[in-house]
Amino acid sequence: MALYKLNDFDPNYRDTFQGSDIKGLGVYAEGTDEKIGTVNDVLVDDEGHFRYLVVDLGFWIFGKKVLLPIGRARIDYNVDRVYAIGMTRQQAEDLPEFNERSGVDYDYEERVRGVYRRPLDATGSVDTTSAVDTTAPLDTSYQPLTTPTYPTYNRDTYTYDNEPGLFNINERDNQTLKLYEERLIANKRRQKAGEVAIGKRVETETASVEIPLERERVVIERVTPTDAGRPVAPGEANFREGEVARVEIYEETPDIRKEAVVREEVRVKKVVEQETSEAQATVRREELDVDTTGGLPIDER
Repeated sequence: MALYKLNDFDPNYRDTFQGSDIKGLGVYAEGTDEKIGTVNDVLVDDEGHFRYLVVDLGFWIFGKKVLLPIGRARIDYNVDRVYAIGMTRQQAEDLPEFNERSGVDYDYEERVRGVYRRPLDATGSVDTTSAVDTTAPLDTSYQPLTTPTYPTYNRDTYTYDNEPGLFNINERDNQTLKLYEERLIANKRRQKAGEVAIGKRVETETASVEIPLERERVVIERVTPTDAGRPVAPGEANFREGEVARVEIYEETPDIRKEAVVREEVRVKKVVEQETSEAQATVRREELDVDTTGGLPIDER
C-alpha cells in the first residue's frame, strides 16, 4: 500500500479544493482550543484517498512530525482548523517521528497504528493493560482487563478497511439525511351519483275507426198496370180506410267498446362502464444541496 504526498499525487490539488489548501491548518485537541500543531502535508493512497495528515508538533515538540490517521481528524474549514480526536500530549510523544527521507512502510505504519489502537485511561495517559477495540473511537473510560489482548494483522492481507475507526471519515462528520418526497396514492370511493325512477303515465288521444253500417228504407213505387182502365167485377173493389200494410225498417248503429292489449315491454337493468380518470396534484420532493467551504472534494455515491 504505497502512500504519496498530496502534491506528488496531484500537483493541481488546489484546483480541486477551489484554491484552498489543507496544508497550514492548525491542529487542535478535540473540544478545546489547545493547539497541537499544524498540518504539514497529507498522505494519500493509490486512489487518492486521504489516509494520514502529517502534523508538525513544533508547537509542542520542536521539529517533530507525526502522522494523524484521517479517521481521527475532523476538518472544519469554517474556522480553518483540524480537530484531532483523542490526540493528547502523551500520545503525540509516543508516536514515532515521521521522516520524509525514510518514507512510510508497513512496519512504520504498524507502529503508528499501534499507538492509536491503545485506549486512554482516566488521566489521559496510555493504558497498556486494556483490551483494544480497533473500530471504536478512543475511549476515555478506564476499564482494565486482567489479560490484555491486542489485534494482530498480516502485512499481506491488511487493508485500511480493516480499521474503519482510523481510516474512514469520522462518524461525527457523517450524518444520515433522509430525503422525502410525496407521491399520489390512487384510491376509489363508491358514492351515489344519482338515481333513475321509472314510472308510467296515462296519455289520452282520440282514436277513430270506420264501421260500415246498413240501414233499411222504404221505397214506394207507384206504377201504372198494363190493364189499367179495365173494369173490375162487382164486389172486387174493396174500398176501406186506415192501415192497409206494415213494413218494419231496420238499421245498424255503431257498437264501440275498448279492450287493453300489450303494446311493448320495458326492461330495466344496470351495466357497469369503466373509464380512466386522471387526477393531478402538486407533490413535494426533497433534494440534497451540498455546499462545500474551502473546495473540499465530495464523492457522491
